[in-house]
Amino acid sequence: MQLKRFLNFVSIKKQRIMKIAKYIRTSTLEQSTLRQENTSHKTYIDKCSGSIPFNERPSAIKLLNDISAKKVETLHVHSIDRLGRNAYDIQTTLNTLNNLNINVYVENIGLYSMIDNNKPNSIFKMITDVLSNVAEMERSSLLERQREGILIAKAKGTYKGRQMNTNETTQQFLSKYNQSHLELIKDENYSIRKLASITNLSNNTIVKIRKTIKSN
Repeated sequence: MQLKRFLNFVSIKKQRIMKIAKYIRTSTLEQSTLRQENTSHKTYIDKCSGSIPFNERPSAIKLLNDISAKKVETLHVHSIDRLGRNAYDIQTTLNTLNNLNINVYVENIGLYSMIDNNKPNSIFKMITDVLSNVAEMERSSLLERQREGILIAKAKGTYKGRQMNTNETTQQFLSKYNQSHLELIKDENYSIRKLASITNLSNNTIVKIRKTIKSN
């Protein structure tokens, strides 16, 4: 009898553990995810620009589908900026997860979005509001510094775009685009028009990318 109770306890505990997942995002294919992957839970990894909305990232879409299928109850992220491109997007993602009764745990601040029988954690809300705005300001500052750097380089005559009469390799061509966009473009279920609206790329560019991927 005791053995049966113990096995039931282990089974229940295993089921609970299996319902904890972790979401990871890095900006480039080369960037290591090891810092964020320190976990025994199932992971969903997107290697894409943070400018892509959460609900348009391939692995995030899979995660949301698994949440809808009741396969995930608690979601871990290393930091709040993994969930969106700006303060609005981050809060939209958090609201979506909250409406799905997902308890979000942000590791670098050590807080859960819900406490005491799934009640909203007011401290979590206050801190993530601040951090999401800080993340947006940091990203805006980075983009501004990049623009200033290009203008300075152009003024000095040292800025070089792609030189004429040079051929790009397939890898060089594809590396110019977000990996998540490439994954979507490979999917024949998406129309050219739909992909254009998601990626902000022209129809001709999407056709060229799709042909390049197929021939590679």
